[in-house]
Amino acid sequence: MTDETGWHTRQLQAALRARGAVGRCLDLADCRIDTTQAWHGLVLPGYGNTLPDAVLVRGIAGGTFEQVTKRLGVLHALREFGVPVYNDARAIERSVDKSMTSLLLHAAGVPTPATWAMESAEDAQRLVMRESAAGRCLVLKPLFGSQGKGLLRVGFVDGAHVPLPPLHGLYGEFAYLQAYVAAQAAPGHDWRVLVVGGRAVAAMRRVSEHWVHNVAQGARCEPQSLTQGPGPELAQIATAAARALDMDYAGVDLLPSPEGIQVIEVNGVAAWQGLQRVTRFNIAGALVNDLLDRKLGGQAAQRRA
Repeated sequence: MTDETGWHTRQLQAALRARGAVGRCLDLADCRIDTTQAWHGLVLPGYGNTLPDAVLVRGIAGGTFEQVTKRLGVLHALREFGVPVYNDARAIERSVDKSMTSLLLHAAGVPTPATWAMESAEDAQRLVMRESAAGRCLVLKPLFGSQGKGLLRVGFVDGAHVPLPPLHGLYGEFAYLQAYVAAQAAPGHDWRVLVVGGRAVAAMRRVSEHWVHNVAQGARCEPQSLTQGPGPELAQIATAAARALDMDYAGVDLLPSPEGIQVIEVNGVAAWQGLQRVTRFNIAGALVNDLLDRKLGGQAAQRRA
């Protein structure tokens, strides 16, 4: 399932072919419910009355609340009908909603910055004032944002107070705030660790002069070993984060801090083109192998995923 085709889908299709399977790209926006059709009531382009053997979720287009609800509903229905969905709708919902991610990480004891999520702009402004008075900075994030877009530092920032902006537009009348973790060196960096089937398989450092370290915001990708230096700890924390959200695969973002390594975000529909550039590990192959071997019992021949 993808809202666009390109490098990632080509990689996945090649990995599926290598296992004797066929990958077909569908957009969830083109799928619909029609209870007059097949017994299951789903219409998936190209499948007639049948269902795929498995579904790998690569992308879900944004839209209205109703549109996104329907798209996730199709994934929920496929799982209920016995089709393995990788990651399934529940895992995607837990990771797309940053407040739920933070809550589940905290409850599982996974190190993550202090987090607040609230609808009241007045309560949020009081929180920012309190933290600012104590000399602390917070990061305001869109609840459903990605690629580092819309991140804003508020509170005590570079020696001055920065108030909370109006919470309309990108922030959706909602305040999701996280304690700011300052760079421990110059230039600063974070880590992206890819977890597949409960195992950390590849990692990279994202280095940037800017405090936002997303590749989409200009960060530079560098290799990161999972067996040397901070690698074993990164692997342990990243796998714990993926387990806390019950995810088949996850891109886990981590930051160094004075308190140790902390998880910032967990991505349930993670891109890996930047990571693939700095590792020889076949990421698409690992995803496909985990799907076919763990979810489908290795029955790859002539499968249609």
